[in-house]
Amino acid sequence: MKYISTRGISPSQNFEQVLLTGLAPDGGLYVPEVLPTFSAEEIGSWRELSYPDLALKIIAPFIDGEIPEADLREIVESSYANFNHPDVAPLTQLGENEWVLELFHGPTLAFKDFALQVLGRLLDYVLVKKDQAVVILGATSGDTGSAALEGCRHSDRVELFILHPHQRVSDVQRKQMTTIISDNVFNLAVEGNFDDCQRIVKAAFADQSFLPKNRQLAAVNSINWARILMQIVYYFSASLRLGGPEKEVSFSVPTGNFGDIYAGYLAKKMGLPINKLIVATNQNDILHRAIS
Repeated sequence: MKYISTRGISPSQNFEQVLLTGLAPDGGLYVPEVLPTFSAEEIGSWRELSYPDLALKIIAPFIDGEIPEADLREIVESSYANFNHPDVAPLTQLGENEWVLELFHGPTLAFKDFALQVLGRLLDYVLVKKDQAVVILGATSGDTGSAALEGCRHSDRVELFILHPHQRVSDVQRKQMTTIISDNVFNLAVEGNFDDCQRIVKAAFADQSFLPKNRQLAAVNSINWARILMQIVYYFSASLRLGGPEKEVSFSVPTGNFGDIYAGYLAKKMGLPINKLIVATNQNDILHRAIS
């Protein structure tokens, strides 16, 4: 499968290249040239699969044989083995036709563990295969940082630098980020706000001349396609548990930068019978304003 930039200028890349690149050179985001689709019959046949097995069914077409099936299975199964619930993403009923999808059973209790546990292992696998190493630079206001640090802490092919605004993250998130003892992860508190952290990161990606010749910058936030890909899976999981594909399900998703609910939109385009996708916002309401 080939991936193309949303700005249409940069050349297409394969999955492994996109995994290591993050942002396209033309400033766009890499997305699949064509989305795979699944029939209702095929989706229904997955109802009894475990979460890792379901994930393999969904992500395999996007990787398109670049990682052998046995190796991909090991990556996915080991990623979800340290979640503290056997269903990985269980559902809890609140009322008639109302359910909560629990995405807090990963090692840092953030929904981003679903993608970043896999992303860390995918990066390590591809970097070993290519005999390369990368520097990951990211900014966080909390949960991305701790999930990224936890996902990459055991890699000897990744150096991870996470910037967060000093005294502007929760105490729990600060402790999660600053108490990891690992030689390859670095947490930096910046005097300023989250936007200041982002400006530093964007400037570094725009001019990577400060890096050694054998290094490149990689991303772990949702500009990296693998983040979105792994979030598609729990929409399929929830739908199947609630009677899909015969029954349509609506999802109300707490939404900041659109990455999570975009994964739901892709699931719908791939054949999952979703009725509505509801953008739930707070003061960070840019999507509400854009849609309205």
